[in-house]
Amino acid sequence: MHQQDRFHIVLVEPEIPPNTGSIARLCGATDSVLHLVHPLGFSTSDKHLKRAGLDYWEHVDIVHWENLDAFLRAQDERQLFFFTTKVKRSYIEASFQPGDCLIFGRETKGLPEEILSLYYDRCYTVPMKNTNIRSLNLAMTAGIVLYEAIRQIGLHGECL
Repeated sequence: MHQQDRFHIVLVEPEIPPNTGSIARLCGATDSVLHLVHPLGFSTSDKHLKRAGLDYWEHVDIVHWENLDAFLRAQDERQLFFFTTKVKRSYIEASFQPGDCLIFGRETKGLPEEILSLYYDRCYTVPMKNTNIRSLNLAMTAGIVLYEAIRQIGLHGECL
């Protein structure tokens, strides 16, 4: 499968190695591309990251970006989907296509406010019933959204 036919999980300045390792596992299992937008809050050789990625880290297609601006300049804006707790529009309302980029911010701060403002019409959330819970774990959110995207295009068992 070519890169333009695969989904792309984009982590903007991730901070927690086990989250990135779990998302790398998710990308490997679904043949999705993992994009890591620097600066990272850890080294990609970090033992915790490799432990979370286990023996398949080398089998995951990973692209590194110097910063968010460099990543955004290289993309087709129509294929960008941003995920945040700061909007009400559910990820289920998004219409995903192969090649789309599912973009997630840092665990502690999310995506930059200026990006959320600029791309407001492309921002979605995973709704939560209990308002006492601030957010879901990054890896869990990425999994929920990615599998919805896969469901929408009808791959079902083909990617597993």
